[in-house]
Parts: sequence; C-alpha cells; structure tokens
Amino acid sequence: MQSSFQTYRVGEAGERPWGQWRVLDIQPNVVVKKLYLNPHGRISLQRHQYRSERWIVINGTATVRCGDDVSQIGVGESASIPCGTIHRLSNETAEPLCLIEIQLGELLSEEDIERFNDDYGRIG
Repeated sequence: MQSSFQTYRVGEAGERPWGQWRVLDIQPNVVVKKLYLNPHGRISLQRHQYRSERWIVINGTATVRCGDDVSQIGVGESASIPCGTIHRLSNETAEPLCLIEIQLGELLSEEDIERFNDDYGRIG
C-alpha cells in the first residue's frame, strides 16, 4: 500500500471531460459514488491495482468493457469489475447516463487509476 495516496471524503466531487462524480458514502474498505456520463462520453480504458468496482445503472444505458467482454446494461442492471481487470465505461447514447459505483478494496483513491487509452489526452 502506498501512503502517498489521498483517500476520498463524503461530498467530494469531480468534474471530468466525460461528466462528473460525487462521493455519497464511505465505509471501511468501501466507497459509494454517483457517476454521470454525458451523452457519447466514456471514461479511460483503465485498471486499478487496489480495488474492484460494481456499477449499477440508475438512468440510461451503459456500455461496459471488462477485459475482452463488452456488454450493455440498463436501469437496475449491474456489472462487476474485478481488481486488476482492464475496463471502460461508456455512454454510447444521446441520453445522459447515471449510475452508482461501489468501490471495494483496502486502498480507495482517484490515484489508483492506470490509464491505457483516453479520449481526452490524460495518459502519462
């Protein structure tokens, strides 16, 4: 575990080129965030060394890449992203996408993102 990582705080929020996120709750080894993806937005192709994730769609349709598998999930459906798995979340529709992200792990931080591809030039 790297002590230089900054952990989340309840109410913390972030604007991203693809949309935004907000921390709703924090428990030991768990962070719950609400994510909004703009129409045709997508996060980086990425992986995490310290956490797994579960995405639950609240509104819209999500396209989920988990390893080599690509699927679409709708309202009330979920996807699990195991720790260390390359993944990407996309909104391929013209409608906003809203989901709950549950992060599970011993170290939960925005700094635990290893990007492989990014539409917005955020690699490096």
